[in-house]
Amino acid sequence: MVFCQIADSEGISQETMKKHFFKGLKALGERKRILLIPPDITRLHGLGGLLAVWAVEYFGSKVKAILPALGTHVPMTPEELDIMYPGIDHSLFVDHDWRNDVVTLGTVPSSFIEEVSEGKLSYQWKAQVNRLLVTGGFDLILSLGQVVPHEVIGMANHTKNIYVGTGGPEGINKSHYLGAVYGMERIMGRTDTPVRAVLDYAHENFARNLPIVFALTVVFRQIDGTMRSAGLFMGDDRECFNEACELSLKVNFTMVDTPLKKVVVYLDPEEFRTTWLGNKAIYRTRMAIADEGELIIIAPGVHKFGEDEQIDRLIRKYGYKGTDHTLEAVTRHQDLKDNLSAAAHLIHGSSENRFSIRYCPKSISREDIIQSGYQYGDITEYTDRYIFDGIQDGENRTEDGETYYYISNPAVGLWAHESRFSN
Repeated sequence: MVFCQIADSEGISQETMKKHFFKGLKALGERKRILLIPPDITRLHGLGGLLAVWAVEYFGSKVKAILPALGTHVPMTPEELDIMYPGIDHSLFVDHDWRNDVVTLGTVPSSFIEEVSEGKLSYQWKAQVNRLLVTGGFDLILSLGQVVPHEVIGMANHTKNIYVGTGGPEGINKSHYLGAVYGMERIMGRTDTPVRAVLDYAHENFARNLPIVFALTVVFRQIDGTMRSAGLFMGDDRECFNEACELSLKVNFTMVDTPLKKVVVYLDPEEFRTTWLGNKAIYRTRMAIADEGELIIIAPGVHKFGEDEQIDRLIRKYGYKGTDHTLEAVTRHQDLKDNLSAAAHLIHGSSENRFSIRYCPKSISREDIIQSGYQYGDITEYTDRYIFDGIQDGENRTEDGETYYYISNPAVGLWAHESRFSN
């Protein structure tokens, strides 16, 4: 059931979005014990944090807990909480421990995984969530977040916010691996994908007793780099997600006329601190980059590889060295076999030698970048050459006439050439 929706590809004001959000909350009727599941700081620009602030304003003391959908990410600092959810009492927040603090709602059979993976994989999949969803006695679980193209599931959010954002090791590992083995370029920007099918199966079969309602934003980046709201969709079933996907693709997908020879992506240091997150620069642009092209990633905030210490170690050990290298490592090494989300990430982060990737971090050494499988670039040199006052997303030119395509934030978009994308 859809409780409210508003959409305008030209943009809507925050005041208008708030009015419709409150309309949707009112349609839910009386609720007395509420859990909010908003995104974490890595989704800063998606306005999910703002929805959490508005929900607390509307419900007041009826909001008993806030569980940021960390997935495998590190817990947020007090400073990050203030940035993401200004004015909310820190005592309401609960850190999601994805390795330990989960329960299993049910198990998707291996026959279903075989079907959606086209026979590439055969394993059961546990629908894991943070135990608070089950034991907290809530009469409303409000899942908040942004619908945007995504490398693992096609379009982010909705059931992903629950079963990955508050999920456990087996659920996260196996869902990510399914997406990687099926093929990232067959998934990105698609509403219906194998991973989405698995999560929806779990939600329909194992979560009927949980009072989950989704509030989904769609935002887009304007040519000057600023963010603007385009829509809000609220509901307790798949319909609100479908509507949000349609709008998100309209405002966040760019089909380039010709494959791009050189792409320069800037990673905001407040949002991107690891290659685990920063590699959206690779995922979202790969279908637009020409064979033997070049991707330059300027990453002033990136200081390590993984959000999680164990995954950071695995990335350093095995590197972004292509699908074949990673799949062989999974068969030969137990540590990677036990962390399939890391294996999936390694596959996603490789260009498969089709184009070069040059990382320009401020706090990772040349040796570590090269060991991971990338080329290294001095951040000062590349920033001075490609970033200038007044730069806008799209085609640009250096002082000596070199042309390149600039992207100020890869997290909210998807770029492709028609030769590599069909929907």
